[in-house]
Amino acid sequence: MEEPQKEAANEEQPHRSSSSPADPENPGNPAPADPGNLAPLELASPAADDPGKAAPVDRPQDEGERTVMGDEDPLELPSAGPANFLPHFKLRKFFVLRPGTLNQAIKDIEALVDKEIDGSIHSIWLMAEVDHWNNEKERLVLITDNSLLLFKYDFVMLRCDQIQRIPLNFVDRITYGAFVFPKGSLLRREGEGLRIFWDRLREPTFTSRWNPFTTDFPYTTFTYHPVKDISDTFTTICNIDKFREQLMNAAQKVHAVKPVPGKANGILLLNQNIQIEAYVGLMSFIGNQNKLGYCMARGNIGF
Repeated sequence: MEEPQKEAANEEQPHRSSSSPADPENPGNPAPADPGNLAPLELASPAADDPGKAAPVDRPQDEGERTVMGDEDPLELPSAGPANFLPHFKLRKFFVLRPGTLNQAIKDIEALVDKEIDGSIHSIWLMAEVDHWNNEKERLVLITDNSLLLFKYDFVMLRCDQIQRIPLNFVDRITYGAFVFPKGSLLRREGEGLRIFWDRLREPTFTSRWNPFTTDFPYTTFTYHPVKDISDTFTTICNIDKFREQLMNAAQKVHAVKPVPGKANGILLLNQNIQIEAYVGLMSFIGNQNKLGYCMARGNIGF
């Protein structure tokens, strides 16, 4: 049976430029450039009116209906009051919130979609993938005519490191609900998630269950990205309920047009708990507490 494919893709890194402040003693003449003072990364379009603000990504309008981000700048974040200053400050460490980063990431992954295999893009989502050892990993997810595409995107270097393609006519079950762990497990996870199965006849092997780096599981699990509540734009692009509805509709259409021989047509939608078979999980505890699966500013290291 055909397995979801993984491909590696590297994008060129954008050029960084340096700028220098004006000479305070002579305001009319700028000071010479300081090579040790680099300006923040800016991704601007030549056609933009303000060169310091990233232009929105242009998308063709003939690719069918899709979910797009709101009209507001995703990085025009609400100001934090005294009560929520610390949580707000921590959220701003995510590189996906940097000016122009999300728009550039969407542009990069859209360029990697194979029109002949995947078809047109329906919607784009920002999720957190939870693996079988309870490790969180930042992911961009695309729903197209024929495929569910999972992108491991580096928001620091602005490049795609890995692609996983799941044919929608192989998706046979979607479950959503609260996370649960086996009896005696030391791990806990709050909130709800979504699990997508594409081979109900195959169960993970004993070796795969105990291998933290295995990738041959016949399902994937998602939960909310930590930045989902920081603005209306991110609330929309991180909405798991809307993602579930669009995935369900897209998979049903593909099942009707391209049925898989030997498999029952149709897709089941179940409201039930999502079990993660992990017991101690010291690695996931350390990784999730420090958000090691996300592209974040880690602070200065040195003396």
